[in-house]
Amino acid sequence: MLPTKRLAGISMIAISSVLFLPNTSHAQDDVKAPPSEVLSLYDIAEAPSADRIQNDIQTLVDFGTRHTLSETQSETRGIGAARRWIHSEFQKISSECGGCLEVIYVSDTIQGESRIPNPTEVVSVLAIQRGSIDPNRYVMMSGDIDSRVTDPLNGTSDSPGANDNASGMAGALEAARVLSKYKFAGSIIYAGLSGEEQGLFGGEIVAEHALANGWQIKGVLNNDMISNITGIDGVINNSTVRVFSEGTRANETPEEARQRRFTGGEVDSPSRNLARYVKSQSDQYMTNLDVMMVYRLDRFGRGGHHRPFNKVGIPGVRIMETHEHYDRQHQDLRQENGVTYGDTMEGVDSDYAAKLTALNAITLAGMAGAPPFPMNVEASGAVKPSAKLTWETPSNAANLAGYRVHWRLTTEPEWTHSRFVGKVNEWEFTNLVIDNYFFGVSAVAKDGSQTPVVFPGAAGRF
Repeated sequence: MLPTKRLAGISMIAISSVLFLPNTSHAQDDVKAPPSEVLSLYDIAEAPSADRIQNDIQTLVDFGTRHTLSETQSETRGIGAARRWIHSEFQKISSECGGCLEVIYVSDTIQGESRIPNPTEVVSVLAIQRGSIDPNRYVMMSGDIDSRVTDPLNGTSDSPGANDNASGMAGALEAARVLSKYKFAGSIIYAGLSGEEQGLFGGEIVAEHALANGWQIKGVLNNDMISNITGIDGVINNSTVRVFSEGTRANETPEEARQRRFTGGEVDSPSRNLARYVKSQSDQYMTNLDVMMVYRLDRFGRGGHHRPFNKVGIPGVRIMETHEHYDRQHQDLRQENGVTYGDTMEGVDSDYAAKLTALNAITLAGMAGAPPFPMNVEASGAVKPSAKLTWETPSNAANLAGYRVHWRLTTEPEWTHSRFVGKVNEWEFTNLVIDNYFFGVSAVAKDGSQTPVVFPGAAGRF
């Protein structure tokens, strides 16, 4: 049964995704739904260039090794040369958009770790595209600069790291080229993170930098291996992408966990709703790309550079190929028993990398174009015939058209129903019992851009 809301004696039916308001309703006569799609996102989805991505991957491979412990003074070999080249590429992109990117290094010295025994400066490169309305709200796309072979401490042997992870780094550069041609309400960070193979230190350092500077990062899209389509299982797949996300917030308090036991939210962390947002963007704006949401922080027993952000409460997901080829990951370059090992250009499919870069770009653009996220979202309705959502409107909401409320059965993996409700701060779902559904709310811009869905309470707070 569809829920109804009674206003001014009129019963209005809420249906999925589209709002129809009867002419006899006086309480909401002035509510006009924004566009249901942002037309520029179709162009953005087609813009990433496979050739440019291929060239960038090749350039990174040509540095020989990008191991965190490798050469830093050479201009042609090692991680020092690689990060300086990335910095210069971001600056080149910035010069083409009138200085729209602020390009910075973020670094710290790590030592005494199992994979970094001696003092080593771990340096990441960030390019920041400031928003015009809400510049302190960020969404980030990251790739990893570093590479490795079999021995995690071997910083001298050739370590091409073509797919792992020159592909993700090339994707971040290409996304910057595409999106720097547009202006957004919020800010975008394009990041090259270091130290991933040595213990996720680049992400940890950048997350600490973000918190210290008060950056409101609402989502991290960690791209790690986005150019391989041939799996070790024999499957070739260029039309599916995996998106990994944690189910509950890593930093929730014992009291928040206790509350979640009674109200729900085990599968509605900000990261999980970010993953749902990535999928919804793909479904709307892309063709021939299926998003496989994986309800897991990362691959079984493994890690990625979104994890240090999740650890401190910043939402983040991992975007990557669906079928991995383990002979091409963390391997010395060699041949054994007729098998070729090593992460070389032969394992790169640049068309697939361009497709996954496009997925990132439309997600970044959608979130950066959206208004500020609804604050302090709460749900109520225990032992009542109706569920109620309340929320607050933050400042810097000049592009806000209003809010969209969402609901789904508790067993549904994605949000199935929604309606636009205008510039209000509460909504009651008459005759929809709160016990049987999950609820959320998103903010919608005047051009139709919207935030991911915010689940009520601490469990879902971005």
